[in-house]
This record gives sequence, structure tokens and C-alpha cells, in this order.
Amino acid sequence: MRWDIFCNVVDNFGDIGVSWRLARQLAAEHGAAVRLWVDDLAAFRRLAPALDPGADMQSLGGIEVRRWVTPFPAVEPGDVVVETFGCELPAPYIEAMAARAPPPVWVNLEYLSAEPWVGGCHGLPSPHPRLPLTKFFFFPGFASGTGGALIETGLAGRRLEFQSDADGVARHLAALGVPPRARGEQLVSLFCYPQAPVAALLDAWAAGGRPVRAFAFAGTAVADVLAARGLAGGGRDGALTAQVLPFLSQDDYDRMLWSCDWNFVRGEDSFVRAQLAARPLVWQAYPQAGDAHRLKVEAFLARYLEHADPSTGANLTTLWAVWNGFATVKGLVAAWAACTGPEYLELAQRWEKRLAAPGDLAGNLAKFCSERL
Repeated sequence: MRWDIFCNVVDNFGDIGVSWRLARQLAAEHGAAVRLWVDDLAAFRRLAPALDPGADMQSLGGIEVRRWVTPFPAVEPGDVVVETFGCELPAPYIEAMAARAPPPVWVNLEYLSAEPWVGGCHGLPSPHPRLPLTKFFFFPGFASGTGGALIETGLAGRRLEFQSDADGVARHLAALGVPPRARGEQLVSLFCYPQAPVAALLDAWAAGGRPVRAFAFAGTAVADVLAARGLAGGGRDGALTAQVLPFLSQDDYDRMLWSCDWNFVRGEDSFVRAQLAARPLVWQAYPQAGDAHRLKVEAFLARYLEHADPSTGANLTTLWAVWNGFATVKGLVAAWAACTGPEYLELAQRWEKRLAAPGDLAGNLAKFCSERL
């Protein structure tokens, strides 16, 4: 099958992160010929350093990458057309889809959510009001009856092998310029939106009783905060040591998540990858007006904590609430201190096994589309 995937980069990394992972998995595991249309190649290059942001057309890892430009070129549509996250397809391309016989399978890949209504909307058709085309809504999710999450074949085994080799983890971190772990030191990765209470979290770690080494990534909001506090180059403040690392490719970022004891993540792509790391995590949902994103956070925690001890669930819920701005930062010190036991690692490891239950997103999508061709 020939696939066209369209990505409009909105929040710099989440949209293109999901689109690029999907394209790679469809090509590697399902034999798909993928053409990926992206409107911001500069942002894309942060995740795929081999990309040439000045080229309108190039091949990268077996994927044809095209710059999404206006006016849009005359091209033959693929057998499957995926518009990611509600991006609007170019009008000339839609007309070309309608002229194709048979027309492509047209999919709107929606945002990931644990909300209960997702299962009822997954796979629903939406006929075009004027043209002989039907768009299907495909919802990633965490429950049966949804599209699942992006999980490559064999990923869990590769992750477990990496995490089981302490010397290998140390070598990987050393290659990034990270000194050997101090006795009892916790390693934490930080990736968040500017609204997160980063300064309060750093204060809590600095005043804490256990050493913490925090990692941020160049060009992100946290990196700026660390630089302002003089911590970007491995500086120390009380029990806290911090370091700004280069912005990593997707594969290297996965290994960073696997290396850390806790991961603070945001949006969708890093959120899923942190879950697959089987390490405790704190998620910052994309902030929406009126705290509308609170429903997404609460819906996920309801699933994630379903079999957790009540006190464990309450502590983690408080930490997530503070991080997302639903509770005052005054509770951050106590919230973090309450979340340092081994039960949080056990919780993350149990959840990682449950995450694959609905099947993987790329496989589910490939099956969905092949049944409609």
C-alpha cells in the first residue's frame, strides 16, 4: 500500500514526533511505501538530525519526505491518506482524491486520550458533503475498541535488555557527557511546557534529603530555567545537580527515558514513550483554556492507578495536579517526597505491560485501512 501522511507542526515536537514514528513503523513492519508531508522541516530535523531542512523532497530511512507547500503540487494520492490531528488537507489534493478510482481510504488520526467517550467515536465515518469521499476518525487509546498506542515490535525486549545492563546504561550516559551516578542519586529527565512550575520543583529537589540529577534538553523551557540558575553545565544547588543535554533524536530520547528513574514529559509523543520506558512518570497535558485538559489527566490517572494502593494513587495524583497547575505549588515538596518509594516503579512496570492490550496503533491502523480498500 502507498500511504500519504500529512503533518502540520503545531507544538514543535508532538505532532511531527507521532507522525514520524508512525511513518517509520508502517514502512518497517507493514511494507508500506510512505510519503510524509511536513510544513516545518526545521522542527522535524530536531528529531531526525539526518534530515535536510532545505530540501523539498528527500528520502530518509526509506520514507519519502516532502515539504508541504502552498500552492500544493499536482500529485497522485496514495491508497491511504492520513491527516494527523485534524490538519486540513490541501484543496487540490482533496479534489485529486475524489478523482481517483477507487478513492483512497481517508483517515483523520486523532489525539490520544483515555476519556471513556473515545471508544464510541473510534472508526466512525464522515462522508464529504460534496465529493464521493469518506473520512474515518481513528482514535489512539488505552482500552479495547480504540486504536492503541505506537509500540514497535520487540520494543519491550530491547528496553529491558538495555535497562538490565547497568554498565551499558552508564556508557550511554557518558557518551552524552553525564558523569557516573553518585551513590543514592536519582536521575530525572525534564521535558515540559513553559507553564509548568519548574522553579518550585528545582527548589524542592535542592532542599530534599536525596540527591537528584536533573536533565533538560537544549532549546527547551527547562533548559532556559537551568541556565538562569547557573545549573545548565552540571552545577549544584543543595541536593540538586542539573545538566542540559543536546536535543536528542527519537531513538536516543527513548534510551534517555530508559536510563532515568523518573521522567517528566509533555504532550503525546514523549508521554507514550515514557510509559513504554516502564519508569515512574509525571505528565503535563497540553494546556487548554479553562483547564479543559484536566479531564484528560484525570481520565488517564483513573486507568493508570486502577490497581494501585489508595495512598500511592493519592500521592501521585497530587504530584500530577501540582505539575499541571490544578493545585498550588505549596504542596510540591510534600508531593514529591511522598512519591519516592519502590511502589511507583512497580506501578510503572505493571502499566507498561497493560499498555499493549489494545494492540499497537500502526498495526491496528494498517488493518483498518486494508479492510476498506
